[in-house]
Amino acid sequence: MHTQDLIAADTGMGAVTLRVANLDRMIGYYREGVQLSLLSNEGGVAVLGRGATPIVILEHAPSMQHAGPRDAGLFHTAILFDTKADLAAALYSVATKYPQTFTGSADHLVSNAFYFTDPEGNGVELYWDRDRTEWSWTHGMVDMATIFVDPNEFLRENLTSAALDGAAVAPGRVGHVHLSVGDVATAKEFYVDQLGFATTAGWGEALFVSAGGYHHHMAMNTWNSRGAGRRQLALGLGLVRIEVPAADDLGALVARMHDTGVQTADDGRTVAFEDPWANRIEVTAPGRG
Repeated sequence: MHTQDLIAADTGMGAVTLRVANLDRMIGYYREGVQLSLLSNEGGVAVLGRGATPIVILEHAPSMQHAGPRDAGLFHTAILFDTKADLAAALYSVATKYPQTFTGSADHLVSNAFYFTDPEGNGVELYWDRDRTEWSWTHGMVDMATIFVDPNEFLRENLTSAALDGAAVAPGRVGHVHLSVGDVATAKEFYVDQLGFATTAGWGEALFVSAGGYHHHMAMNTWNSRGAGRRQLALGLGLVRIEVPAADDLGALVARMHDTGVQTADDGRTVAFEDPWANRIEVTAPGRG
């Protein structure tokens, strides 16, 4: 793939929107458990984040039904912490206040990750990255693995009183978004060939893609959703946001999408489109609109 066909190197992920049935319960989970700050709560929409950075936007949709267990949609929202101590503080909080939501942990060589499922079935990953100088690459693919991490040992080694006291305002952001899709080949055609991410890893039924040599900004798998078609309107994932560094980068992305036949909508501030499973994507650039 030529450089001009790639999404901008400094691209990152923005807040993920979730449609929820019980807004108060979900605010409680992300605020009291995951230790996000409630940045705003108006008109049935709650924005939670760390510092001033939005991470999860909860939209109250009590009339909607839950999606089926084999449907496409969100696999998890992955929240990236700057330090092991900050990650440990969030892990301690959610594991002690909502212990039944813990689903696993892993050393992925590039990161340490802890996994949860929120009260309405949305996957959540809390993670910390090793320095990029410690990552290994083979033929352009990043080396990742899944090695068990003892969460209690991680807490013993990394939890500090200072991080616990400041957990609600310590830096954090959406590091990557992992989707459940119907098939990996179609996901690659859309997210790599059309949207412009680069493939960084592939494990049979999973694809990992990124901008600028990150291990992955997005991932797609068919572990629970092989063969899934387009999503119906339901609770769960409402919107994935991608942030490119400049208006010119957004213009290049729009041109690339048009050239490959993807329909987009542009309101002057954001460019929106759907992936093949009707997951809505919005792309923004600073200073636009």
